[in-house]
Amino acid sequence: MLLRTKLFGKNYEFADIRVLMGKANEEKSGDRLAGLAADTTVERAAAKIVLGHVPLITLRQNPAVAYDQDEVTRVIDDGIDSAVYEQIKGWTVGELREFILDDRNDGERLLKISPGLTAEMIAAVTKIMSNMDLVTAARKIRVIRHCVNTIGEEGTLAGRLQPNHPTDSPEGIRASIYEGLSYGVGDAVIGINPADDSYSSVARLLDMSYEVIQAHKIPTQNCVLAHITTQMRCLEKGSPVGLMFQSISGSQKGNEAFGISVGLLDEAYALAKKNCYPLGPNFMYFETGQGSALSAEAHNGWDQLTLEARNYGLAKRYDPFMVNTVVGFIGPEYLYDTNQIHRAGLEDHFMGKMSGISMGCDVCYTNHAKTDQNASENLAVLLTAAGCNFFMGVPMADDSMLAYQSTSFHDIATLRATFRLHPAPEFAEWLESFGITNQSRFTSRAGDATIFLNRTSK
Repeated sequence: MLLRTKLFGKNYEFADIRVLMGKANEEKSGDRLAGLAADTTVERAAAKIVLGHVPLITLRQNPAVAYDQDEVTRVIDDGIDSAVYEQIKGWTVGELREFILDDRNDGERLLKISPGLTAEMIAAVTKIMSNMDLVTAARKIRVIRHCVNTIGEEGTLAGRLQPNHPTDSPEGIRASIYEGLSYGVGDAVIGINPADDSYSSVARLLDMSYEVIQAHKIPTQNCVLAHITTQMRCLEKGSPVGLMFQSISGSQKGNEAFGISVGLLDEAYALAKKNCYPLGPNFMYFETGQGSALSAEAHNGWDQLTLEARNYGLAKRYDPFMVNTVVGFIGPEYLYDTNQIHRAGLEDHFMGKMSGISMGCDVCYTNHAKTDQNASENLAVLLTAAGCNFFMGVPMADDSMLAYQSTSFHDIATLRATFRLHPAPEFAEWLESFGITNQSRFTSRAGDATIFLNRTSK
């Protein structure tokens, strides 16, 4: 098909779908670095106009990497529900946007068409949506998952308690866990990024975090975010693993850079279902972020938003408990400033939800990015309005091991109070039983980590 339009007296023509998708994307420093961005705002507008008229069937026929060359493409395409696809394949990208934003179509109706969409279709419609569109559309969709507790229910906002330590000190990590719990954070997961990826260190942290959970009868799950092969070894040797974690990419080449494959993820998923200690049925935790494929030179000439959408197309194969876009972590080479980070966070959250994913966001940035903590708070408010399932809870929002800025225990408590939201229901009951809250309001015990030192609840 001809991919061209005339705008303000000038003709714009795009060589193929790949070029069109790159030019239609909102400004991203990573796309400009890769030579994929629109040269002008008018060219970007022209690309969006043309993209809005592209049929969905064309996008399925033009994946970012050919079916026979990439196992992520095969996972996405083989997972399409043919009956749903046949009903919608003739829609244009613009018609898909209108369906998504139509007030008559609630989240259940959006999730009914989700199995008929490829990642490229979801990426395309995201490119022609405004920030408010992305908030409005994502807010409709609730994706509820269960591990030890339940995440994603209407009226809830969960927090990953992230008690990282630069030397993996069990005592330092335990102190941060207690502080986070005292502020009502930890219902998504107690998830530790290890400085040492060795089996012995990871097993020690799994044992320690599980001991805290058991000692205080906390309805949550633990996770140590080591490479998935290390976690598998721990699980095979009897360590208490709540969630199985891995960072993923939107291309086979990108996943190879992470040291993983679909076959390995399949193996880990089967092992998790068999040996993780929670009842489940959701045991997987993935992290993503725009720019990861480009940083590994594994983007196959496509824009970073499209590759991000493909992350979710891969993730849904494993019905994860949670997926987290670490939105500003990779750095300003890929998302340069506040506007780009905000846009990417809203895009990722919507694309994950539209893919049927239990979606959260690490609202974060590195210290050399052109943004600040106030900007992060603004994005957290926008994502809470959009129905985000969870955020990160980091002591004082300053990660002492990964050396980046995120969201704090206080931020999650404030967002819950502002939007009248609650923790995961099982966790909310535990907070009441422990005396940290009373009728959903903090008591004088809140924020006092020493209440856990006697190992007993109220």
